Amino acid sequence: MKRTNIVLLICLSAAVAGVSTASLQQRQGVAVHHSPEPGVPPQQASLPPANPAGRRYPAVPRDPAATARLLEAVEGRLRDPTTAADALPDLGHQQQVIYRVLSQAAERSDAVRAHLSRPWQAVFDHHIGARRELLAMHRGGPGLTSIPPWRIIEPEQAPQLLAHYRKAESATGIPWQVLAGVNLVETGMGRIDGLSVSGARGPMQFLPTTWAERGIGAGSIDDPHDAIQAAARYLVRRGGLLDIRKGLWGYNNSDNYGRAVLHYAALLEQDPRAFQGLYHWEIHVRTEAGDLWLPVGFETQQPLPVSTYLQQAPWSAPPP
Repeated sequence: MKRTNIVLLICLSAAVAGVSTASLQQRQGVAVHHSPEPGVPPQQASLPPANPAGRRYPAVPRDPAATARLLEAVEGRLRDPTTAADALPDLGHQQQVIYRVLSQAAERSDAVRAHLSRPWQAVFDHHIGARRELLAMHRGGPGLTSIPPWRIIEPEQAPQLLAHYRKAESATGIPWQVLAGVNLVETGMGRIDGLSVSGARGPMQFLPTTWAERGIGAGSIDDPHDAIQAAARYLVRRGGLLDIRKGLWGYNNSDNYGRAVLHYAALLEQDPRAFQGLYHWEIHVRTEAGDLWLPVGFETQQPLPVSTYLQQAPWSAPPP
């Protein structure tokens, strides 16, 4: 479908071990913490700066046991139907940042995993596996020196996206979980509005020439509903009904890409409530200055030097 979009993938198909989420312990009233270590008195804790919306870049405890406790609590809250809707964005962001940090630190990651209860270890493995597959696509190269010319927008509401995925599955046979994984990896479920380095566009990142193929594109390449239906049709055309790995290779010519999508699809297959966390992930880019956060409302028409962005938005950098 398109050449591997490394810039976009930096920003963001093993069998699944069974997980009974009813047996997972869910802690109630868990807050997302921003102090660098648990137990630090409030007067001594140094909070990262808040962005204009009052939100802060989540911190990850340095102590592996504390990280494991926080992660289990966050995972549980994200799956708990009684969790208040206004708590979900910060919970999802905390979950995302924990996995992004740990995916780049093998020893630290292993130590955290050892403190997780067995069912959560399976969830952890899929998240870390997916992130490491995406990181492998740029082969450890240096981070970006400029922020891409993107506009970060609100995604379509979660119930509508789920309806689009399931409609596409009914029409084509491509699992809705795979379509959600593609949508997540390509554009953060539609948050990134901008052309890729290869000229792909829209929430499912179609090249206009692919969209124009007979039987693929219909409607608007930028519309979530239309793009998701077209993505399912394209995966079928590339052999996805016989072997989804082959279909994903046709979508983006990288084994790492396919394995990453299938890790996320496996999470959703074992527990559809995992969608709550993935849906609330923010846009991050790996740069020379670290993993920078681009919230909804960010916009630049031209590549923006990282140093300039940090001057404008010091809250976008990870806490020390």
